[in-house]
Amino acid sequence: MSSPIQDPKIIQIGFIVRDLEATKQQVARFLDVPVPPTVSSGEYEVTQTVYRGEPAPLAQCHMAFFDFGGLQVEFIEPNEAPSVWRDHLRRHGEGVHHIAFGVKGINKAIERCEQWGMTLEQKGEYRRGNGRYAYLNALEDLKIFVELLESDE
Repeated sequence: MSSPIQDPKIIQIGFIVRDLEATKQQVARFLDVPVPPTVSSGEYEVTQTVYRGEPAPLAQCHMAFFDFGGLQVEFIEPNEAPSVWRDHLRRHGEGVHHIAFGVKGINKAIERCEQWGMTLEQKGEYRRGNGRYAYLNALEDLKIFVELLESDE
């Protein structure tokens, strides 16, 4: 079966952390770059988060992003509510969580990934509802989550 990803360029690597503020300070210091702002995942009215097929209005996180040309590095601190982020922290501790790819037509991309054997674990909207994300479990074959990102901008 051919790749479910039409453009195989990795645009983001995501890490799960316990303490976002301390982590982003250390990363910025190590790289000698400015400390990025902390952003919230947003309110459920916008995010419409679905976790394992069920609405997840309490699943939220705080994030910080470091941009390096065409690659973004994301650090995520989840809240206590059930989510793919909280699951990862509980099961694996801190560390690499996902690689992300930009897509057009996220529903079709999810379908192709599912046909490849991945399972959709969480999805939702971001920004002001003008972008969508989907986390697909590819741990068995790829040893990581795959995130699909679609932006209307």
